[in-house]
Amino acid sequence: MSSLQGKVALITGAGRGIGRAVALALAQSGCRVVLAARSENQLKDVLKEVRSGDGDGLGLPTDLTRDQEISRLVDESLKAYQRVDILINNAGWGKRSPVTRADIEDWDRTFGVNLRAPMILAKLLLPQMMERGEGAIINIGSISGKSGDANAAAYAASKFGLIGFTQSLYEEVRELGIKVTVILPGFVNTPMIPPVKHLDRSKMIQPEDVAHAVMFVVNSPKTCCPVELTLRPQETPYR
Repeated sequence: MSSLQGKVALITGAGRGIGRAVALALAQSGCRVVLAARSENQLKDVLKEVRSGDGDGLGLPTDLTRDQEISRLVDESLKAYQRVDILINNAGWGKRSPVTRADIEDWDRTFGVNLRAPMILAKLLLPQMMERGEGAIINIGSISGKSGDANAAAYAASKFGLIGFTQSLYEEVRELGIKVTVILPGFVNTPMIPPVKHLDRSKMIQPEDVAHAVMFVVNSPKTCCPVELTLRPQETPYR
């Protein structure tokens, strides 16, 4: 029997891409999954896949820029399953623009989804993890959190911030049996990357590759914590 059997995982951005792949991998390993995303239809589709494999799950449409909806997501998750063992902060958003022409509302949304929401979710879910003396918080960052990119200042800044939050939180809870990790993928073949002629999507990191990294973290021994994992395409995806 899997060591994850019966555990509860909450995954944001679970309607497609990385979030969907992570949700399916965790469900296949015996986790009960709580799926959060803005699109109710996408959540229904992923839940159908979870249940087709005899998995157990719950879909909760959520706008992570609204504190009230984040609190509702946590409350309904705990009401349904009494616990959350694994938090996957996967939802991400960004809009490319030079700093001088950027819309400040877009900056606010970028930081709200990519950094503020993960921090709030961790704050709300940590107490019950601390009480049990175990748990895992996995933040899906980006290679952009290590190196800035022209026309993506807010996105890069939010991902730099997510690394700092991960490192700080790990130091706070490492003695309490709680793993805290940030995964930093390079180009991932998801709808966030628009079609580009000179990009070979088959050579990009696939969502399932990121899910594999998540499984590595949650299955790692109690004596170690992979605090930071960087994923790069094995071959360059540029033609």
